[in-house]
Amino acid sequence: MKRIAVIGCGGSGKTYLSNRVGEALALPVTHLDAEYYDQTWTPLPPEDFAARQRELVQQRQWLIEGNYASTLPIRLQAADTLVSLDLPAWACLAGIAQRRFKYRGGQYHQDGVFDRITVGFVRYIFGYRRTMRPRVRQLISEHGTHLYVVTLTSRRQAARWLNTLTTPDHDPEAGTGTDYSSI
Repeated sequence: MKRIAVIGCGGSGKTYLSNRVGEALALPVTHLDAEYYDQTWTPLPPEDFAARQRELVQQRQWLIEGNYASTLPIRLQAADTLVSLDLPAWACLAGIAQRRFKYRGGQYHQDGVFDRITVGFVRYIFGYRRTMRPRVRQLISEHGTHLYVVTLTSRRQAARWLNTLTTPDHDPEAGTGTDYSSI
């Protein structure tokens, strides 16, 4: 696991997990929200955002977290591992509430956190499994058949999986693909 893409619904814990995995595996972590938005919430033009990701995936080692389905193929094709946080909407909303309490709203480039809650964002969270998950699965089947895939469906599973990375006998090269939803 040297090139990891982390995806999941807003509030699923992508930033937290990515930061911990990056520490455990000594990988540089990139938060796509920090690449996409500037300090005034102005998004990068789509072609510049795609070009930036193409630069990032050229590195020998990386962990990139964020969805952005329009550019997901760039990351899928270059990654060796995909971590998908597939939590229910209520768990993601709880994550959003925790983030709001911790950061009190706003942007935090250091942590890759953009705490901007809108009605549209809440709708996105409620509809993620119905609308985005099928689209992401299609992109994985088209661009990521070579990937070692880790699917985590709860915060407890994510914590257990993270623990496997930090144990002394961890072998990141073991296995050719795993669904951790049974942990």
